[in-house]
Amino acid sequence: MTSSATSRHWTSLFSMSPERRSVLIAIGVFLGLLAVVDFISSGPLSYFDISFLSSGGATSAIAAIGQTIVILSGGFDLSAGAVISLVNVVLAQGMDPAAAQTSVLYWTCVGIGVGMLTGAFNGVFIAFFRLQPIVVTLSTMFIIQGLTLLVMDKPGGFVAPDLGTFYLGDAIPGWLPMPLVVIGVVLLAWLWLKNTRFGTAIYAVGSDPDAAAAIGVRVKITKFLVYVIAGGCYGLAGVFISAQTGSADPLVGNPLLLSMFAAVVVGGTRLGGGRGGPLGTVFGAYILMMVVNILLVLNVSAYYSTIAEGTILILAVLAGSISYSSTFARQLRGAQAQFSAWRQGLLPSQLDRTDRRMKMPSLAAGKPAVAASFLSRNSETIRYALPAYLCLIAVIVVTQFWLGRAILNPTYWNSLAVLSTFLAILALGQGTVILTGGLDLSVPWTIGISGILLAGIVNGSDAALIYALPAVLLIACVIGLINGIGIVVLGISPIVMTLAMNGILQGFALVYSQGTPAGFASPMLRWFMTGKLWTVTPVVPFMVLFVVAAVLLLGRTAFGRRVYGIGNGLRAAQLSGIAVGRTLILVYVLSGLCAGLVGVLLTGFSGQASLGMGDDYLLPSIAVVVVGGALITGGRGHYLGMLGGVLLLTALQMFLAGTTLPYATRAILFGLVVLGAVMALREKRA
Repeated sequence: MTSSATSRHWTSLFSMSPERRSVLIAIGVFLGLLAVVDFISSGPLSYFDISFLSSGGATSAIAAIGQTIVILSGGFDLSAGAVISLVNVVLAQGMDPAAAQTSVLYWTCVGIGVGMLTGAFNGVFIAFFRLQPIVVTLSTMFIIQGLTLLVMDKPGGFVAPDLGTFYLGDAIPGWLPMPLVVIGVVLLAWLWLKNTRFGTAIYAVGSDPDAAAAIGVRVKITKFLVYVIAGGCYGLAGVFISAQTGSADPLVGNPLLLSMFAAVVVGGTRLGGGRGGPLGTVFGAYILMMVVNILLVLNVSAYYSTIAEGTILILAVLAGSISYSSTFARQLRGAQAQFSAWRQGLLPSQLDRTDRRMKMPSLAAGKPAVAASFLSRNSETIRYALPAYLCLIAVIVVTQFWLGRAILNPTYWNSLAVLSTFLAILALGQGTVILTGGLDLSVPWTIGISGILLAGIVNGSDAALIYALPAVLLIACVIGLINGIGIVVLGISPIVMTLAMNGILQGFALVYSQGTPAGFASPMLRWFMTGKLWTVTPVVPFMVLFVVAAVLLLGRTAFGRRVYGIGNGLRAAQLSGIAVGRTLILVYVLSGLCAGLVGVLLTGFSGQASLGMGDDYLLPSIAVVVVGGALITGGRGHYLGMLGGVLLLTALQMFLAGTTLPYATRAILFGLVVLGAVMALREKRA
């Protein structure tokens, strides 16, 4: 009888909808972790402990609800953490410290309003200009970070205690914490919204936007409103974190991005849209928070938190995609079939290689083939790459008239070449990834950990550089290899895989350096990046050779042709006999190698490594590719065009450095340049 009941229980569990099953699993994991917390605590959980836990995960849960709604519609939002930071500094800057009482409702509306405005900004470009959500929200992230620094460039400010008293207090003293009430109200609002026509439209657009449009769903309006609503959630999360901290920090929201995506996936929402919901996301957010708390109770360093979050994100994606038709299952079946064919001697490499191609008649005598001209062969490349070089000339002319000492100054050109080195190398790695239709978000901490490892191993010794350099570059290649295997073999989205890898690398860098990187570059590496070979820095001739090699790699090799083939159509590339999986893995290995090389050169340029040394290179590495004429969805672009984008943005950066404009304008300008380039160079649709 018991066995029969258990069988019926499991049958009913697997027969229910995937969304409901995911929520039940998330609730089960949450209750299990709660029992673990109760077990390892010094005593039974009290109301104070429950209240503390509820407030600790509320910010991430509220923000993740907004991210869930975006993902349900088939989008991504990388600007969420930056919006939280902006709301935090706006509240701290706007509140009056001398006021005896503060209107909680008013400042809550201000925070939500700021978030909704940024969401509307995203929605306009994504819904009406039909730009890629990843590029738009990444650009918006940098624009908002610049605006945040303009409002407040360092931690400080004042958040009224009334805000903390309200949001961190009790709704029913001794029984119900206010954070749970706030989350409950947001979930009830979603439940109402889900049962409206607009809620149905969100799921329809996320499942298949073309089919949704065919049955009369207003896809553009739906996408626009989704980002507005999500922005409101980020704004409320910004209000909540302001109530918790009592002050402002312009970087307070940045660490929340990884945990948001992890909470969404752990909660059972499918990346790509159409399935899931915020209820599971809330439990996912608290699961992540409790995992971190358990690690802290067990005296595990907080530096491991991003490693845990990144690992949980990857494992949750894999767990949610386990099925007969999953990428991993197909890879296993393909490997089994290939092994069986090898045993039977049926692989193409094992068959008779006699040339059986049809013989084509030779050209008639006296009528030689007419070779196409250079301009006709490269017209598309020139058309998309030329604007970057024309803008570069304009920036140099403006620099000459505004600051002087540019056009005829050898030092200016040498500095331009040296400062372009880092982006020129990243353009090859990130550009190759983009040409295949992917994106590598692990670039910042691949750079960071490479520089930290090199400085720590070398520690000022030229002799140690001989073995440290290849070791560090090999580690960078392994990072790219892991990214590639996760994307190709396990079927994880490039955005999710590389974002999770970035968090894991951040944790490893913190653990290795214990928060304070040690060591410094060797004299030889310092000379290579800052010395003089006659009138030229030694890295400049290296860059000339690198550019030549990059052009040949993408334009004259079988690897380059395979990259373009994959970018123009994955299925078509597979049917054409291209080894898609192997090529994609090599693409991410190349990106890791380029990021590792940049980490090495940055260490030589500055003399030492630092935490976050690669953070400023994520958007520019994408910007130079897009500004250089490459299509963000893959298949179109040339390295010489990307090089033009590198020179343009570097010259622009040098010009801004010579003016009195604040540093924050650089991030704003980069974001606007990318948006403008994507709009100008996007494919025209019928």
